[in-house]
Amino acid sequence: MSAMPAKRKTLTSMDEIARLARVAKSTVSRAFQDSPLLNPATKARILAIARRHGYTVNANAQKLRTNRTNTIAVVMHLPHTSESAAAPFFFQLLNDVAQGLWVRHHDLLLCSPEADDAYYYESMISSKRADGIIFLGQGPGDKWLRDLARTRVPFVVWGAADDRASYCTVGSDNRKGGILTGQRFAQLGRRRVLFVGNRAHPEMEHRRRGLEAAMKAAGNAAEIVDVEIPDFTFETGYSAMTAYLARKRARPDAVFAGSDSVAMGVVMALREANLQVPGDVSVIGYNDLPSARYFLLPLTTIRQDTHQAGGLLVEKLFQMLDGAKPTSARVPTELVIRQT
Repeated sequence: MSAMPAKRKTLTSMDEIARLARVAKSTVSRAFQDSPLLNPATKARILAIARRHGYTVNANAQKLRTNRTNTIAVVMHLPHTSESAAAPFFFQLLNDVAQGLWVRHHDLLLCSPEADDAYYYESMISSKRADGIIFLGQGPGDKWLRDLARTRVPFVVWGAADDRASYCTVGSDNRKGGILTGQRFAQLGRRRVLFVGNRAHPEMEHRRRGLEAAMKAAGNAAEIVDVEIPDFTFETGYSAMTAYLARKRARPDAVFAGSDSVAMGVVMALREANLQVPGDVSVIGYNDLPSARYFLLPLTTIRQDTHQAGGLLVEKLFQMLDGAKPTSARVPTELVIRQT
């Protein structure tokens, strides 16, 4: 009767893995943390040994050793309205941030903006609920973010670059987006432009300034009228445009909307008022959502690359967690011309 094969010993420590792999314990630790500094072949050999001997990393013990929670808080800074959940751009960006955290084996703690207050977020980090924070949006005004930058809280923001460079942002070139829009309207000979947005948000203010600069540079004496809206949804765009047209004011021949969702609502209101898009009124949105190209009139818009943005937000935050001071970054901004 043949002898049973000897059962492999289950390993219980990184010291044993290091001895079998003939490397230092620190090298084993880097392999389990998926460090980019480690040679891929060495990392693969260490992980194969660990699997063969049934070794698993004690995640809780690892967190205690590094004094990290391995959790990143993501704050979606959306308006406090029932329609705010309909802001698809931020959910698309959230997905890309989540992918970046997953690659780094970190959990995501999704938070609502309970308070635009630096102390609240400072307490979140000091109480070890998370290691750092990614803010998706700045909200109306950013003084609280500048206050937070004076603390030791590691955070990065999707939004307009801070003129004072007091905190790290990732965003599109909002002013360029406005300039591209203004240049397109000038090319089409448009002179009565509505800006449907909310200039209290830094991103919107930069877009509005770019629009005005481009129209002035074109020298066609265009008039720009602001239509303030509380949020950036289809319903809000439709209601704002319907109300504007009902006041019997001078009819616009161009509309620059704060988001694609708003732009779609604007197009519906214009069509109900028997105005042709783009014959009577040109409409340009912002974000290039997937739905923009499949709308009843494929939407002309400003494109932002959320996949690249999500990766940059995660990368910048992890640079901070490693003690660096990363600079702000911008993703490419381009005009996508379709049928509106």
